[in-house]
Amino acid sequence: MLLVLSVITLGFIVLSIIVAIYPTQAIDLKFSEEIQEHQNKFIDTVMYLVSTPGYMPESVILITVTSLLFFLFKYKKAAVFVLLTGLSGLVSTIVKALVNRPRPSKDLVRIVFETTQQSFPSGHVMFYVVFFGFLILLMVQLENISKAFKYIVIVISFLFIFTIPFSRIYLGAHWFTDVLGGFLLGLLSLYLLSWLYLRKRAGKEEAPVAETE
Repeated sequence: MLLVLSVITLGFIVLSIIVAIYPTQAIDLKFSEEIQEHQNKFIDTVMYLVSTPGYMPESVILITVTSLLFFLFKYKKAAVFVLLTGLSGLVSTIVKALVNRPRPSKDLVRIVFETTQQSFPSGHVMFYVVFFGFLILLMVQLENISKAFKYIVIVISFLFIFTIPFSRIYLGAHWFTDVLGGFLLGLLSLYLLSWLYLRKRAGKEEAPVAETE
């Protein structure tokens, strides 16, 4: 695991340096061209809906409501850590400012939805990996939750994680290397959050305890 984390970290650092020095990459233009090749109003709407949970204030509402639901069902520790997924936005904002890569321009790609801030890494992708990835972890770890509900949450979470990169590129909000950077940084953040959550088992006051015979 240490080797994997080291490779991901090194990959993210190298990618950050490359896009900072060379903001426009041939591979980015190629990916945008391929993903935006087929365009219509229906796809525009679907891609925008995929990205909607990552915008403000939708992301804050999503995190708050999810955390509140865990709290109401007595999963207090999980509720706190769900709130911590919101820190991904702060991390991505700091890295964006450091790399300072401009967004894709109208002369290079079709801009479906105007966005602000710098381009690298994709905050949407990072947030989805951290938030929905942590939900998957919780569904695997938590007891006293029906299997059907767990499967539904896991499937939906995976769908969001693996469709958001295409959504951001299709909407003209990011380059391929932006979403790749967001995915790598999201994995590192998710690992840290998961490690902090799993290093100590939740007590009776933090989560329901399964009855033993």
